[in-house]
Amino acid sequence: MLSDDEIQLMEAIRESGSLSRAAASLGKAPSTVSYTLRQIEGRFDALLFDRRRYRLQLTTAGALLVREAVRLRDDMQRLTRRVTQVARGWEDRLRIVSDEIIEFESLLPVIHDFDALDSGVSLRFTHEVLGGTWEALAEGRADLVIGATNEPPALVGLQWRELGEMRWVYAVAPRHPLARARAPLGAEQMREHRAVVVADSSRRGDGRAYGHGAGQPTLAVPSMTAKIAAQRAGLGVGWLPEARVASLLQRGELVAKAVAVPREPNRLYLGWRAGDGRALAWWLDRLSDARLCRRLVDGVDAYA
Repeated sequence: MLSDDEIQLMEAIRESGSLSRAAASLGKAPSTVSYTLRQIEGRFDALLFDRRRYRLQLTTAGALLVREAVRLRDDMQRLTRRVTQVARGWEDRLRIVSDEIIEFESLLPVIHDFDALDSGVSLRFTHEVLGGTWEALAEGRADLVIGATNEPPALVGLQWRELGEMRWVYAVAPRHPLARARAPLGAEQMREHRAVVVADSSRRGDGRAYGHGAGQPTLAVPSMTAKIAAQRAGLGVGWLPEARVASLLQRGELVAKAVAVPREPNRLYLGWRAGDGRALAWWLDRLSDARLCRRLVDGVDAYA
């Protein structure tokens, strides 16, 4: 393959279209540039530049050689950086899965601070819902999960801690029949109306949904944002994160209803497998900050 100097020479000829101009840009004698080019062409037994025109142009073979040589050089440089990075205790990449209930915007300041470390670690964020969050950790698709909403499963090597508690409010649109119903609402009364639920992303079984009664019709949506929108539109009823819809309740765009059996707050969890990577350790340290945890749990009231 080509050395860095040979790649530089080939690119100089391509850009200038002339051996003499390429030599001047490289600070070399034209005879040296011409000789080196002939040596490269002899090595590959191929004509790399079309010399029939006033301006030298790469042949198809020459273009392929330069393109692939540059790619291989860049790949080797990236590999060298990654090997050095891992040798210093940093992971090659860190896969973070957050439950959909955690708003990604809340993590942006943390990502910004992590980038400032210049660790070279590639971050990969995805989200799951309900059982799918722990499942991602169990199946090796995540190194760290944030905001898992179910109790931690029994997994070998699993470590976890609580992130915080999310409080709920039962809310309906002002024009929904339950908005005018006498409170507290009973279970039978609530089951008469369709509940909006966020669909479980678990690949195992049919998934689960929470916040609705047995036999109650449901509208399954892909996210909490979609659930809030559906309930604002009067398409169903259900429990919503209290902090996230505070301004909608204040403006009367949603109506909070007292219920006979209130919903207990949900505990949200962090989960990870035992490891000694510096990136994971950094994230766990940052996620021990009480103010950050509260911000992640409460989310952002995007309707304020």
